[in-house]
Amino acid sequence: MANLQDLLIKMEEHHSLFENEIRNLSVPVCKAFINNGKIVPSSFKVTSQEMGTKDAQKVNEHFKKTAGNSKNKILEAVPGENKKTGLRIAVLFSGGPAAGGHNVIVGIKRALGAGNTLLGTVAGPKGLLAGEFFEITEDAVKGIINTGGFDFLGSDRTKIKTDEQFAKVKKVVKDNKLDGIIVIGGDDSNTNAAVLAELLYDDHVMVIGVPKTIDGDLQIGGLLPISFGYDTATKIYSEMVGNILQDTPSSRKYWHFIKLMGRSASHVALEVALQTKPAIALISEEIYEKRMSLDQIVGNIANTVSLRAAGGINHGVILIPEGLIEFIPEMKDLITELNEVIAKYHEDLDELELPEKKDFVYKQLSAVSAKLMASLPGEIETMLLLERDDHGNLPVSQIPTETLMIQMVEDKLHMMQKHADDRKHLGLDEKQEAKFQKFKFSTLNHFFGYEGRCGAPTLFDAAYCLNLGLIAGSLVIDGHTGYIAAITDLNKGGRALALPLTGLLNIERRHGADEMVIEKALVKINSPAFQFYEERRSIWARADHFSSPGPRQLWGPVALQLPYTVALNQGYSSLEFNLGDAASLK
Repeated sequence: MANLQDLLIKMEEHHSLFENEIRNLSVPVCKAFINNGKIVPSSFKVTSQEMGTKDAQKVNEHFKKTAGNSKNKILEAVPGENKKTGLRIAVLFSGGPAAGGHNVIVGIKRALGAGNTLLGTVAGPKGLLAGEFFEITEDAVKGIINTGGFDFLGSDRTKIKTDEQFAKVKKVVKDNKLDGIIVIGGDDSNTNAAVLAELLYDDHVMVIGVPKTIDGDLQIGGLLPISFGYDTATKIYSEMVGNILQDTPSSRKYWHFIKLMGRSASHVALEVALQTKPAIALISEEIYEKRMSLDQIVGNIANTVSLRAAGGINHGVILIPEGLIEFIPEMKDLITELNEVIAKYHEDLDELELPEKKDFVYKQLSAVSAKLMASLPGEIETMLLLERDDHGNLPVSQIPTETLMIQMVEDKLHMMQKHADDRKHLGLDEKQEAKFQKFKFSTLNHFFGYEGRCGAPTLFDAAYCLNLGLIAGSLVIDGHTGYIAAITDLNKGGRALALPLTGLLNIERRHGADEMVIEKALVKINSPAFQFYEERRSIWARADHFSSPGPRQLWGPVALQLPYTVALNQGYSSLEFNLGDAASLK
């Protein structure tokens, strides 16, 4: 017993049997970073491929130094060990955590080697502004190999955009003798990296970005097929959804409404749907493209539930993207009108009780929006009137979309069971009618979000992140600035690239002003991944055809599995990734 207790005590503080094993796991490394069996930094060659958006001319005028230097040409990593020493490079996490971030740091450290200093920035951009750094030692790196989370450095969502903040960054860089900053983050964070690269260009301080987001909305076609963290998150969600799907025919009485991460895009919902094959998965971009109303969405769900019930299937799973509400055109219009009314009359509204507040607001809305709002469940209606953020806007992500759908589908089904005219379009026969009338709509709701952010990375994310870190570290050693690390050809050894950040910038209207930003990548309804889903979903809706993918694997044949959406959209012939030969990170 004493020996067992000693073992259990040793497993505290990130030393479980699993965590100890994954630190020893070898991961694939692209050949550009291997020399005589050792991991080394690469050099880069300028390719003939130039990047740019519809706003390239204006962007290039605004970012004269970095755009002029890069000519918006893509760089490709090539073997050629760079032995530059004496550099001081800071690395920071920005935004929400994503699995694999620690391996990016491992890759940067391996590229920089012992002759350069890597500084960790405490708590993200906020720590950069405060000048809070610590040296990342080799011993410290060994402790984070292949582990999840962002806890090694911490992170935050501070955006560096004011003149005062820019002045602070320049002072911090000078005071700490920094030669470079590596920003690990999403589209907004990498937009910030582009700005910092321009700001610090004359100071000879390099700024490099690394693509992170579990939502999968930082993609650049075949050049950057996916951001890191997406594979791990979707495999975690798919395991949980698969478990619930396996439960539904066991209990035979529940419909589960599951909300998944993805406010701006539905990549997560689509990936989980492809992996698990539920009865229904809503894709926000399709709803927007087809201009579907809330009533149409509810009606489609009710039809599927009814037909399954008529066939004796009283259970199922519905996947709902977090940002669905913002993609329903009429709901978007309603929220815009409400924000304007409440901003304009907030002083008057503050003096009114809820019933009077409702009457006042309804009179200010358009007839279409007033009718829509009146159709919503009372709880949601009240939330639309009362909840506001510091800017006076409705925090849409806090709307319990899954609860809204449950209540509205329940009301629709009640009417369909009560009135023959409301169900005649289903074409039920006598036996099906009897089963449908006996059916009781019992529901459970879930939100899978934080569960997917900090798990230990899949083998793909572990390898992808290590190589992204090697690219970022190699770029600063090679003297480059204003690029984001990228890897393509994920099925044939990986090709390490550096994409010019200025070549990714678009002009968008945000907060009432034009801003140069990296555009979020949405699900394209003409993409191979969506079209495959569209082809199969009617089959999944009629009867149980679900899959339970099980837990993510780091060893064995399943460990090499790519996200389905990536494999389909990139035109690969299998789900297996290949990023080079496995190498030890110890």
